[in-house]
Amino acid sequence: MSFDKGNGGNKNFGKKYQNNKQSSLKSRRADLKKDSDSYDQDTSDKSIILGRNPVIESLKAGKLIDSIYVNSEAGGSISVICRLAKEQGIVIKQVSEQKLNKMADGASHQGVIAMTACAEYVDIQDILDIAKEKNEPPFIIICDEIEDPHNLGAIIRTAEASGAHGVIIPKRRSASLNHTVFKTSAGAAAWVPVARVSNLSQAVDTLKENGVWIYGTDTSGEDYRSVSFDGAVGLIIGSEGFGMSRLLKEKCDFLLRLPLAGKITSLNASVAGGIFMYEVLKSRTV
Repeated sequence: MSFDKGNGGNKNFGKKYQNNKQSSLKSRRADLKKDSDSYDQDTSDKSIILGRNPVIESLKAGKLIDSIYVNSEAGGSISVICRLAKEQGIVIKQVSEQKLNKMADGASHQGVIAMTACAEYVDIQDILDIAKEKNEPPFIIICDEIEDPHNLGAIIRTAEASGAHGVIIPKRRSASLNHTVFKTSAGAAAWVPVARVSNLSQAVDTLKENGVWIYGTDTSGEDYRSVSFDGAVGLIIGSEGFGMSRLLKEKCDFLLRLPLAGKITSLNASVAGGIFMYEVLKSRTV
């Protein structure tokens, strides 16, 4: 299957759909949705794991862990934790003892704290496969270093409501699928597949190879009302303070801006993203 737009738009779409893997993802998201009430009621005892043995056993048991914070000067079994985390692709952050003390709020942490995730991450291909299964051109949100978990949660919530097939975030300098994001998303994080990648630029290249057209949000772009969003769409939402990175901006097929009639020169990232997402939905439903 391919999605064409203009000259040179003949790009191959996706690989063979993986039924077993997709069924597993759907089942996992359904399980997470059932637990949404308990996440909303009290996340304080669910979001962190303190201590070396609890963290090690959680890693061995395959518990959903988003990231691990370790004392940069700690030794002993910390090396075992780091090895297990790396094998599972979990982000490891070297921090000070003072940082860990603050995170643990006075509890004993033994130099390590694991932050649990509210949902499993997927591969970019999984998102493309979901679009293919629905026989729809892909609609994917790319978050360029959205660091506020409330913003990321709001973006995921709007992505689910506007029919996006998935969201892509970077591993570094970005909020992740923690419980604040889950709560802010009103449970949408249980339904919207999120891929976390090491390199956003390479992720964009992968999307373009699969026939997805990349739309960037930038004040230097053209008025979004003059652009058509038909076909496969990858929408980049820039960071709260700096917008899109230069490299991603150069990879965009289109740069778009929102007209602003007041004195304020920019909108909140999740608000701006919501306007663009619903413009895509409008193009698909009119």
